[in-house]
Amino acid sequence: MTADTPPGQFDEDDDDLALRRDAAPEESSRASRHWWDRNADDYQDEHGEFLGDDRFTWCPEGLDEADARLLGDPAELKGRDVLEIGAGAAQCSRWLAARGARPVALDISFRQLQHSRRIDLGRGGPLVPVVQADAAVLPFADASFDLACSAYGAVPFSADTAELMREVHRVLRPGGRWAFSVTHPIRWAFPDEPGVEGLTATASYFDRTPYVEQDEQGRATYVEHHRTIGDRVRELAGAGFQLIDLVEPEWPEGLEQEWGGWSPLRGRHLPGTAIFVARRG
Repeated sequence: MTADTPPGQFDEDDDDLALRRDAAPEESSRASRHWWDRNADDYQDEHGEFLGDDRFTWCPEGLDEADARLLGDPAELKGRDVLEIGAGAAQCSRWLAARGARPVALDISFRQLQHSRRIDLGRGGPLVPVVQADAAVLPFADASFDLACSAYGAVPFSADTAELMREVHRVLRPGGRWAFSVTHPIRWAFPDEPGVEGLTATASYFDRTPYVEQDEQGRATYVEHHRTIGDRVRELAGAGFQLIDLVEPEWPEGLEQEWGGWSPLRGRHLPGTAIFVARRG
């Protein structure tokens, strides 16, 4: 279940109530940590083959960094300090390390980072450095990294993404690049369904009320936050970034695999992913 589930519906998997309501930063952070700890095993089982052990893919459309080069020329990654935010099992970090970069993989979920260790040990090492932390409170000194990236990690789950952007700006060195992918904001106006029912807008694109799944006691178990494209641009500018690219990957010919609401049918009609690329001033 994702943010486009109609308000007041029960999640068929765990009987949590899905609705739209406000969710403060602390509640959002706590819900994300617990949800990903509970679901990390299933997530890696379901998507691990697509993600690979050391593939840097930005999105369900399968756009790889090797082709997109949103962080720059792969040949120039050697020796660069890179922070991967919302890293999951650190597949992107492993790809970066193979090109001589010095990545650090950060995630709010301890269980996700355990999967990073599992993959590293299964491959015989080396171990990708990992840190458990909230992306809005980065435990690093100013100007620690040359690059920062996030492939569908952390940004949609943070209640205060303006603060998250400021934190990323703080830990980047002057001229550093910050690239992150999220569900394309227009998708919030459509049901999260891969079939034809997912092609008709049923909600307002401008409704920024968070999507929340909560238990019988009203405690949030999953929270996702919506921002428009304009909101994201203003967050980046307000943090001191210069937006240098906005990529909307098209659904590629030959990809028939569905991923939640992502499908060949919807991909031919609607963008599913937005990738923002910015430079620190």
